[in-house]
Amino acid sequence: MTVAPLRIGNASGFYGDRFDAMREMLTGGPLDVLTGDYLAELTMLILGRDRLKNPSGGYARTFLGQLEECLGLAHERGVRIVANAGGLNPAGLADAVRQLADRLGIPVRVAHVEGDDLTAGHPRSIAAHAYLGGAGIAVCLREGADIVVTGRVTDAALVTGPAVAHFGWAPDAYDRLAGAVVAGHVLECGTQATGGNYAFFTDHDPARLRHPGFPLAELHEDGTSVITKHDGTGGLVDIGTVTAQLLYETSGARYAGPDVTARLDSVRLTQEAPDRVRISGVRGEAPPPTLKVGLNRLGGYRNEVAFVLTGLDIEAKAALVRDQMEAALDTAKSRPTEVRWDLARTDHPDAPTEETASALLRLVVRDPDQDAVGRTLSGAAIELALASYPGFHVLAPPGKGSPYGVFEDVYVPQGAVAHVAVLHDGGRVPVAPAADTLVLEPAPEPALPEPLPPGPTRRAPLGVVAGARSGDKGGNANVGVWVRSDDAWRWLVHQLTADRFQNLITESCHLKVVRHTLPNLRALNFVVEGILGEGVASQHRFDPQAKALGEWLRSRHLDIPEALL
Repeated sequence: MTVAPLRIGNASGFYGDRFDAMREMLTGGPLDVLTGDYLAELTMLILGRDRLKNPSGGYARTFLGQLEECLGLAHERGVRIVANAGGLNPAGLADAVRQLADRLGIPVRVAHVEGDDLTAGHPRSIAAHAYLGGAGIAVCLREGADIVVTGRVTDAALVTGPAVAHFGWAPDAYDRLAGAVVAGHVLECGTQATGGNYAFFTDHDPARLRHPGFPLAELHEDGTSVITKHDGTGGLVDIGTVTAQLLYETSGARYAGPDVTARLDSVRLTQEAPDRVRISGVRGEAPPPTLKVGLNRLGGYRNEVAFVLTGLDIEAKAALVRDQMEAALDTAKSRPTEVRWDLARTDHPDAPTEETASALLRLVVRDPDQDAVGRTLSGAAIELALASYPGFHVLAPPGKGSPYGVFEDVYVPQGAVAHVAVLHDGGRVPVAPAADTLVLEPAPEPALPEPLPPGPTRRAPLGVVAGARSGDKGGNANVGVWVRSDDAWRWLVHQLTADRFQNLITESCHLKVVRHTLPNLRALNFVVEGILGEGVASQHRFDPQAKALGEWLRSRHLDIPEALL
């Protein structure tokens, strides 16, 4: 007997996303399950510091606020809710949801998943959590839960869990599980799948993108899905928006998780109708034998000051104040261990306003000692107020310095984690690790198409023909680049090599850059190793999460065939 499709939506892509999204998704159209992704590497650090102050905290409190408005709606419509808002304390959040439901008089069954917390085994960490799969979520739903909250699971687990519970897939139904993983990856960042942060946004009516609706997937028993959104909501769903999200924060053809390794090189996208993109052909393999564990710890203290340089002689002004500051730091009682300077030439000649005539010289310091980045820096900078370059001023005086975090990942055997589904009646069901595993290896590089025949070219930005989306994974950045025609693909795949990428993105020229090729998506994915230092929380660079790295790449000029322009 054919099982009905599962309509599964998303109402949060990060902790702090649109508060009204839960209500919009519950009232905008039919759903079976509503998910919410609240966790990221930086969020785990924030929640870890929250738990240090209050041991009963450590979860995403906005989720409770959303439920207070929407729990009755979900109950009336029979929509189950699955969210990783539990963060570092899923049991605490589950109890808080029960108390809320009792106060509102709404009979709901609340379950949670635990076992991801490995902090006790990593005493130098504020938070150490394994990325669990969807099996625990599936157990909770099969046993009747209306709401399931988790800690650190993979983002796609919020979809694979409900899918397994609904369709009854076996653990080795790898192609079907991989289809759910791909659908989950598209949904996990909310409106990034429906026109948010979209490279080709200028191709569409701005009014349409002003308030994009959140995405949903119609998931089928065979693992295929249709990505769409509620009728009448803003935004758009097309092959481009789905491709952009598929490339986000991934790397090679093998996209590994605790449930399955999905082959991104097998994904096929079809524009089935307006705002409806079908995902098919997804192949899956056994998951790797290990689980990723994200470690968050305090790295020390940081501080910064931005000197404003206006008008003429920008380089000379920067050199003068830099020499003065370096001399002051050298003679200070405790010089910061890390000192970094960056000059942003935001100035324009003969500028019509003072702001557009000004450049910014940014000084960032780090040290294990707060005084070294606080008093030392502020004293050196403030004392120059009347003794440096003409027009001396800063955007804001440096403060005492603030703590910064460091992220790293390690791996443990799947069996080393006590994955447990805690049911609504208090029963505890251990979740076994994957029975079959496959050590993760790079996929073989696919054959490349013939290059375009020679012809006239014109110097133009890469972004005229290519879209991009970029993001962070620990200290690495990934930049996904795709094109919308076969001819553009024949040009891109031969022209945008790893060496060319490094020439265009000069910050990467001394780093390792790995290129991955995904012909079905007409896409390349570049991984830039180490460009983000010790992760987003360390704020190593101007754009600490590499969110705009892809847009910088699109702005660089190449000789592009006129036939593509």
